[in-house]
Amino acid sequence: MFAVFLKFAEHRAKAPEFMDGHKEWIKQGFDDGVFVMVGSLQTNLGGAILAHGVTRDDLQARIKNDPFVIEGIVTDEIFEITPARADERLDFLMG
Repeated sequence: MFAVFLKFAEHRAKAPEFMDGHKEWIKQGFDDGVFVMVGSLQTNLGGAILAHGVTRDDLQARIKNDPFVIEGIVTDEIFEITPARADERLDFLMG
């Protein structure tokens, strides 16, 4: 499992121009079964993604295709999490 942080960067002001492409990129992540949650970093720092069922290399390649990353609107950080215990609602993460 991975936590991805997309923090606003130098070209943040360009975000509205590339928002549709970014949203499509997020949708594709869900459609592919890789993203299990996305949300905003408070307060207005960027966004976060929980990803599962993907290798680090594949996830890095996916992130590099985000229009926000390509345009320098955000920088990305990936943290790998090895789940040790989870609520039963998250059993799928334990496999």
